[in-house]
Amino acid sequence: MYSVDINCDMGESFGTYKIGNDEKIMEFISSANIACGFHAGDPTIMNKTVKLCLEKSVSIGAHVGFQDLIGFGRRNMNITPKEAYEITMYQIGALNGFVKSYGGKMNHVKPHGALYNMAAQDEELSRAISEAVYKIDPEIILFGLSRSRLIKAAENIGLRVANEVFADRTYTDRGTLTPRKEENALIKNEEESVRQVVKMIKTGKVNSTTGKEINIKADTVCIHGDGEKALEFAKKIRSELMINNITIKSI
Repeated sequence: MYSVDINCDMGESFGTYKIGNDEKIMEFISSANIACGFHAGDPTIMNKTVKLCLEKSVSIGAHVGFQDLIGFGRRNMNITPKEAYEITMYQIGALNGFVKSYGGKMNHVKPHGALYNMAAQDEELSRAISEAVYKIDPEIILFGLSRSRLIKAAENIGLRVANEVFADRTYTDRGTLTPRKEENALIKNEEESVRQVVKMIKTGKVNSTTGKEINIKADTVCIHGDGEKALEFAKKIRSELMINNITIKSI
């Protein structure tokens, strides 16, 4: 029997700007990564999203990113490991205040966007993020790109980890995500997306953009909640995983 977590980035609206369809997508996922006000989100949205997760029994995670609202946290920033430690701790602390106010417990932390991709390849950055999570609560699970340096750094420090794979992204020969600036970075065909996810879960392999088969571990699958057909895809992938005898549950 196979099992996997389905996670989705949530709470990305802010002020008068509405992004995604959190309430409806929440029905089809098991974990939510909630923006903490740096790359997206604001205190009102954070509070609302935490409450919604607790009502829907969806595991809560802090989605920590660069302080880059205009660039949605997807632009690389030249920060020191010390700064990475501090912005990670700050954002976790902000979200955790809302979680604790409802008597809930934070389950995981996942870096966002450029911070996520940089940490996947940078040992010092990975260690700084892992240390911040560990200092706040060593029981928190750190989500990171499957078999990346972030996963290794977290394991070395004693954190539990979740190797993450992506439903709608392609992979390079090195096992990293194809940069978004490249035309083939996103998988737009739903059937192809589902096939990739099922293969990753059942075989521990994924085909790169050149056709090379890469070893991968799929503890949690990320689906994006801000796409035009995000809700329909969330429904479809949950249904297809169940058809393939894959149980969906949070880590």
